Amino acid sequence: MNIRFDLPDELSASAPPEARGVARDAVRLLVASPSGVDHTVFSAVGEHLRPGDLLVVNTSGTLPSAVDAVRDGRPVVVHFATPLDDGAWVVELRAPGGPLLDGRPGERLELPGGASLTLLAPAAPGSARLWRAAVPAEVSALLAAAGRPIRYGYVPRAWPLADYQTVFAREPGSAEMPSAARPFTERLVTRLVTDGVLFAPLLLHTGVSSPEAAEPPQPERFRVPPTTAALVSWVRSTGGRVIAVGTTAARALESAVSRDGDVRAAEGWTNLVLGPDHPARVVDGIVTGLHAPDASHLLLLEAVAGRELVQQAYDAAVERRYLWHEFGDVSLLLRR
Repeated sequence: MNIRFDLPDELSASAPPEARGVARDAVRLLVASPSGVDHTVFSAVGEHLRPGDLLVVNTSGTLPSAVDAVRDGRPVVVHFATPLDDGAWVVELRAPGGPLLDGRPGERLELPGGASLTLLAPAAPGSARLWRAAVPAEVSALLAAAGRPIRYGYVPRAWPLADYQTVFAREPGSAEMPSAARPFTERLVTRLVTDGVLFAPLLLHTGVSSPEAAEPPQPERFRVPPTTAALVSWVRSTGGRVIAVGTTAARALESAVSRDGDVRAAEGWTNLVLGPDHPARVVDGIVTGLHAPDASHLLLLEAVAGRELVQQAYDAAVERRYLWHEFGDVSLLLRR
């Protein structure tokens, strides 16, 4: 049975916490483990970590991936999701009411500055939402000049790209913010390091999410460096906990686990879908935002912490009126 809960509209965070008078690291933190559920603020996350624990963080930066376009004389928005190896991009067409599902192969859309894109084929068999598209050669210049961060209906006004970056962002490439890391600040990271908590970087460029349907994650580009693989192995050998900061970090790290259970340097594309039938092998816990009831991310959380613990955490989050989505509150799920 999947995780079940009802999410009232008013629990969707509609603006960055700073705009609500809350510091980045002062959002609420729900900590769920086999010993129970605790409620605190994110700046106190160190009280639930131990010297020798390893936080694995995603260094991907957020792109201004939403671009206005014209389709058959009507305004639409194109979400540039993922660049492919052959130069095409995976894109999504959207209107104010949600995704447009009536794309046609060969259809051409006008972009700012006289550019255009052409839909080639669905990005996956049976998909009506995501398309492979031929795009202008200088997509990065187009996004820099005409793009803005992707946002959904629960965020009614635009916010600067800086509000969609984490303190770990080094390499732009994500269509949407790896938001679990947003509450970290340089001051908090410094305090955790001096307390003996370890950090290790990896990279996974996220595509677009789908609030409308419980779709599995699309293939995403990732990289686990040799030093991170070695540090994960060492922490496991010494009894420390490996904690992924975000579902993106968990997916990338578990994609680098070999058949014999070792973590090795890896890079390329990952098709890994974690869930109850494919549990996490090296991730002992996860720092994560709160996901919508139909999000495939919930299955990944089950893969790390188990269905019972995740259900307990979400029941408590709804009862205590935590805030959802990228500008909302955060949870720490620990399976042991």
